Amino acid sequence: MGLVIGFDLDLTLVDSADGIVVSMTEAARRVGATIDPHQLRPLIGLPLDVTLRTFLDEQRAEEAKQIYRAIYPELGIPATKPLPGAAEAIDAIHHHRGQAIVVSAKIESAVRAVLAHVGLPVDDVIGERFAETKGTALRERGADVYVGDHPGDMIGARSVGVYAIGVTTGTHDPVALREAGADVVFADLLDFPYWLDDFVGNPT
Repeated sequence: MGLVIGFDLDLTLVDSADGIVVSMTEAARRVGATIDPHQLRPLIGLPLDVTLRTFLDEQRAEEAKQIYRAIYPELGIPATKPLPGAAEAIDAIHHHRGQAIVVSAKIESAVRAVLAHVGLPVDDVIGERFAETKGTALRERGADVYVGDHPGDMIGARSVGVYAIGVTTGTHDPVALREAGADVVFADLLDFPYWLDDFVGNPT
């Protein structure tokens, strides 16, 4: 199948935190609840249901989920920006004639809309996956490497024996990522093309 490298989306390829926070706090407001943005930010990357149920009862969480998905394209996506090195990372994979895929907890339509907004040309998208279910998607696509900012990303990669790269562009430090199974941790994606050159030349 050739080289296949997977990426998480939020806080790995894109800085989506502000857009997620404004969309989720507004969705909560519309169901009569308040979410503290400072408590919300560390939860970015978890499945939407899990995050909402941290703050809301089941009924209001379900209502807020539908509202969130309706307003996110208008409120959340415009505030999203590519993170440093993201475009170069995708280009580097294509330079080596590989495929770049995104495996995210986000719903697939939202992932595709975000990628179109920031102009990142990935080859495939798989949505609504987290931790071990990300691993299943990586195995199905024959992935060699997975890159993410969350311990759940590292767990997903290691669950199927995929090389795990952690980036500290989210809210988790190198220790948390390594404890979850990261083989290597970068501050951002700027060094990824150089790492990839070595990996392709001498994959482990």
